[in-house]
Amino acid sequence: MSQKVLNAIRVLLTGAGMSYREIEHAPTRTSEESAQARGEPLSAGAKALLLRVGDTFRLFVLPAHRRLDSQAVKRHFGVKSLRFATPAELMALTGLEPGSVPPFGKPILEFELLADEGVGAEHGRVAFNAGSLTHSIVMATADWEAVAQPRKFAFAKID
Repeated sequence: MSQKVLNAIRVLLTGAGMSYREIEHAPTRTSEESAQARGEPLSAGAKALLLRVGDTFRLFVLPAHRRLDSQAVKRHFGVKSLRFATPAELMALTGLEPGSVPPFGKPILEFELLADEGVGAEHGRVAFNAGSLTHSIVMATADWEAVAQPRKFAFAKID
């Protein structure tokens, strides 16, 4: 677990006066396991993916019950190549393991943050792993957007 990332999120949210609920749970590896551990619907989950878009790593957040539409991302950025960060790249760039990446760019993680338009729309809240496979945060979508300030466009598709 990256205690540093979890603490940075706590400081950011508290400093901004945001309400949130922190949940400690057994380790989770998938969005489905995380939703169950949190007692939240899968569609409230905010899944963060570190992708290499052309030559640049960017952080993408989509509803946990959706899949990445890689063609939409390629079109948006006008690139031919797109891939997920490998577990080794993810660890080197963030200090985090797969499944623990929170939906925050700067100042938490040093990447441009992009969010699909559907993140948090269904339930008015987002739930996400907070730098750990054993710690999650649930907060109002509007509060997350105000603090995280993602750039939004449509890049999620239904399974």
